[in-house]
Amino acid sequence: QEQLVESGGGLVQPGESLRLSCKASGITLEAYHQAWFRQAPGKAREPVSSISGTAGRTYYADSVKGRFTISRDSAENTVYLQMNSLKPEDTAVYFCATTDAGGPYLWGVEVEYKYWGQGTEVTVSS
Repeated sequence: QEQLVESGGGLVQPGESLRLSCKASGITLEAYHQAWFRQAPGKAREPVSSISGTAGRTYYADSVKGRFTISRDSAENTVYLQMNSLKPEDTAVYFCATTDAGGPYLWGVEVEYKYWGQGTEVTVSS
């Protein structure tokens, strides 16, 4: 049974860092495409970053470019999101997701992703 489990969220001050993890079971992540989305209170879920299968190409929303880094550890079957220079507007529940197919994809489109984690909460506040 395919499952994604996020961890690493928490409360931090502006300017600090966090690393989110998304560990998969029942599916081999490197064969497919993964993404992080986030949903702030009262707002729609939005794409944050994605890493493609095999080639490992990365994509970022403009709002996080230069501050966040997505990566994947195939041996651990885990995807990470390193978040630096956090801002209050980064406060959200962060979800990881994976496709179950390779090939071309629209990285920021939710329906591309078959499996989702339960989310981990990130709060950036002084």
